Amino acid sequence: MCGITGFLLNSPIQAERMQNIARKMADKIIHRGPDDGGEWVDASAGIALSHRRLSILDLSPEGHQPMASVSGRYVLVYNGEVYNFAELRKELVEQGSDFRGHSDTEVILAAIEAWGLEASVKRFVGMFAFALWDKKEHCLHLVRDRLGIKPLYYGWVNGIFVFGSELKALKVFPDFKQAINRNAMALMMRYGYIPTPYSIYEDIYKLAPGHCLSLNAKNIREPITTRYWSAKEVAEAGIAKPFTGSDTEAIDQLDTLLREAVGIRMVADVPLGAFLSGGYDSTMVAAQMQAQSSQPVKTFSIGFHEEGYNEAQHAKVIAKHLKTDHTELYVSPEDAMAVIPSLATLYDEPFADSSQIPTYLVSKLAREHVTVSLSGDGGDELFGGYNRYFLGEQIWAKVGPMPKMVRTYMAKGINSLSQNSWNSLFDNLGFLLPAKYRFRLPGDKLYKLAEVTAAESTEAFYKSLVSHWKTPTDLVLNSHEPLTALTDSDRQAAISNFTQYMMYTDLVSYMPDDILTKVDRASMGVSLEARVPLIDHRLVEFAWRLPQHMKVRNGEGKWILRQVLDRYVPRKIMERPKMGFGIPIDDWLRGPLRDWAENLLDEQRLKDEGFFNAGLVRQKWLEHLSGKRQWHYHLWDVLMFQAWLEEWE
Repeated sequence: MCGITGFLLNSPIQAERMQNIARKMADKIIHRGPDDGGEWVDASAGIALSHRRLSILDLSPEGHQPMASVSGRYVLVYNGEVYNFAELRKELVEQGSDFRGHSDTEVILAAIEAWGLEASVKRFVGMFAFALWDKKEHCLHLVRDRLGIKPLYYGWVNGIFVFGSELKALKVFPDFKQAINRNAMALMMRYGYIPTPYSIYEDIYKLAPGHCLSLNAKNIREPITTRYWSAKEVAEAGIAKPFTGSDTEAIDQLDTLLREAVGIRMVADVPLGAFLSGGYDSTMVAAQMQAQSSQPVKTFSIGFHEEGYNEAQHAKVIAKHLKTDHTELYVSPEDAMAVIPSLATLYDEPFADSSQIPTYLVSKLAREHVTVSLSGDGGDELFGGYNRYFLGEQIWAKVGPMPKMVRTYMAKGINSLSQNSWNSLFDNLGFLLPAKYRFRLPGDKLYKLAEVTAAESTEAFYKSLVSHWKTPTDLVLNSHEPLTALTDSDRQAAISNFTQYMMYTDLVSYMPDDILTKVDRASMGVSLEARVPLIDHRLVEFAWRLPQHMKVRNGEGKWILRQVLDRYVPRKIMERPKMGFGIPIDDWLRGPLRDWAENLLDEQRLKDEGFFNAGLVRQKWLEHLSGKRQWHYHLWDVLMFQAWLEEWE
């Protein structure tokens, strides 16, 4: 795993100055590649490429980047892994290609020389973001992997085109004075993250997954963007031509695909392990790894002493069954809170998924033992794991046909008790409910139910489900909400089933912009490469061919994944209520984080800064402190922006 950055000028400057700028940009992301670094400059063309390397494959100098192709036509800086590089290399050798070393970087360049850029990218299996300079055509190409595992920002600073793995590389470019994007702020307040293609800065963007951006040196303000892989087309094709085999055949095929996806991600010239939370996804990855390893696989878990947040005890039982070399670390509130001051620097732009904290802690733990760790992210989106997938359609089927007045009274009835009162009621009577309905913070779930009952359509229902601030433009001054993957009809797939609609929307929004962003920044912040086998694009394509009843059955998600896992881990070990990978932010804001939050949410400070409706923020803050309402998600959005603003501006 590595970090890339560079720029393309609209008028030439001295080569030495270009190299110094490129080096400074790369040095800001040295955590992504502490092992090696380099720059390549062509002053006459105005192009500079820079790279930081975390050595995983071919640890020799032959893997150094920027790397030129054998013919010299192409120069590449690359972040990621192409897992099927050995297979591609063999084919290229048979076709006459020569190789100096053994890195996948060389294979990428040789493939592009032999087959062209688009044809090559379509054959790459992996996670990647790279910049390719074509000397012959004087053209810069930026490419991002199909699912958005690896990040790639780009934009213009005073008319100069800049790009990089993280915003901090762009921010050190001379005269970077981009204005804060208030519209992106509004989106962040709704979702807890800034959706692609936007960033926190004006004129700076995220390249969309599965896309290539091409820029000719003669006209750097008008890039051409093409799509080489489409989640929309994959979903629509899978639904149109579903898998027609039996349950057993589907389970067998998924088991084979999972084993291959995990197996090719176990290739490394450095120590390798896996995150193990104790949930189905991480357990599946660890089980598939152990089934293919002659030695105990190293697994890692983080534990919390707070009841309702600790999965380490389940992970320990699973590790014992799988016979992995397991390491766990129980962290105190003080340990977790010590991470908070570094979040603004780690994430570069405001990001408010509080599971960013345990994700960073487990990455830090793993990095003490390994350089690569496999993660179970993606299973929920592909196989129907989130509660909203199997409850959303049930709820909408009941409340959707109701008259609006009835829904309004229903919401008022739920809101007549505080969230804490509902929590206490469930604590006392929850044992009467089936296990799948024993949620953590049930009061929060019921209040969310009250909010969504007013929705006029399934799309509005889902939007309400995933929204924090329901009207963020009331909160962020002088803002409006631009279109996103969730609200842009042109980006939505033709899907009539509500559950499938939710899964698809998460696949193209929540997963790349929240889940994968969280894992990338947390792991790379400690120079750890995280690999995500469950979103191998071939698995994604197979998952969308599976009929819905193979994912959600009998009111339970991940049906087929559970059947595969039964072959490796007894069901009795796995059966327990689903838990999120979170921390008790709600209680901490009333306790040990109160002074920190109060400083950032000071009313006069908010007014002076001029970004937020100070009265609205203070109302939520005081209600949360009183225990009347649980506004921790809303407040965490604001706090993460405030902490970022304090650090970066």
